[in-house]
Amino acid sequence: MAFCASCGAPVEGRFCAKCGSAVAAGSPPAGSGVPQPQPGPQPMVASAPMADNVASALCYAVGLITGVIFLVLAPYNQNRTVRFHAFQSIFYHVACIIVGIVFSIVLGIILAILHLGILSILGNLVWLAFFLGWLYLIISAYQGKTVVLPIIGPLAQKQA
Repeated sequence: MAFCASCGAPVEGRFCAKCGSAVAAGSPPAGSGVPQPQPGPQPMVASAPMADNVASALCYAVGLITGVIFLVLAPYNQNRTVRFHAFQSIFYHVACIIVGIVFSIVLGIILAILHLGILSILGNLVWLAFFLGWLYLIISAYQGKTVVLPIIGPLAQKQA
């Protein structure tokens, strides 16, 4: 006679009359010491809707905004790689803003004193360097590479 693995009731047929679970034809009795698989719902494993490399690259997309969004979103704020890229994105864009403001003030003072229009090209080159750095971070994060920037990279690693 077969016994139900869930409730231990004697079973005649393929299903338990007491709890309704399926029973194999040659299953040993419930108290025989042989562990039986427990039927029922399996626990769901939370998975992220997008891959780590895509989420890491999107951390840089809009700078501060997407960096903060990925630090708040549930499946991504548990992932160390995505957290690193989110923090590095935030720190990079804050550094760009600060350097841009300081550079504009210093360049404005120099232009006011010396009246050299050629120095305005230098400001455009600085913004171009920031833009190219931003593109490099997005592309390398998408490729799965972890680029640790000087000064702000170790800060991001500590926060992640």
